[in-house]
Amino acid sequence: MILIVGLGNPGRRYADNRHNVGFRVVAAFAQRHGIHGVQHECGGCFGRGPVFAGSGPELDVGVLQPQAFMNRSGEVVAEALEIFPVDDPGAELIVVLDDVDLPFGSMRIRPSGGSAGHRGLANIIACLGTQAFSRLRFGVDRSPGIGTADYVLQDFSESEEGELESLIAIAVDALDVMLFEGATAAMNRFNRQNAGEE
Repeated sequence: MILIVGLGNPGRRYADNRHNVGFRVVAAFAQRHGIHGVQHECGGCFGRGPVFAGSGPELDVGVLQPQAFMNRSGEVVAEALEIFPVDDPGAELIVVLDDVDLPFGSMRIRPSGGSAGHRGLANIIACLGTQAFSRLRFGVDRSPGIGTADYVLQDFSESEEGELESLIAIAVDALDVMLFEGATAAMNRFNRQNAGEE
């Protein structure tokens, strides 16, 4: 099984925050592919189902939204990997998260790497003891004069919300490419030059 994890904070209070865009991307992916989530004993909202790509083979894909606060996401992911049949997290784990260092709506896909200060990702790395898993970072920009911790807990602006549905759909397209063609193909197609590519 390939496990896609969206990061966010649980509860209605945080639902529209910038920090929760990982939840929203994974929810849109699940909706596109008809995967229904339920609360699971691992501590997250989990769904699982077959995902198809045209005439190609179907993949067994799970989606997980940890229902612990962001800086404890790794505990839920580690428990999920103990329960679910993910044989190789390096090849079968994808984490979707927000990134204040990317322009709004930009994406950066990587097959591995550090946390770049993201507490949820840092906790996953610490709990798993490895950085070797794929991630899709979704740009939420940053605002001068507002601390990062406060900024990511703000809701998207009205104008950003107006664009978000179409941008999230592109992120779901990127997940599909990651699943069926690999992270490198997705990087080549979706990482944007204006995202500060290295």
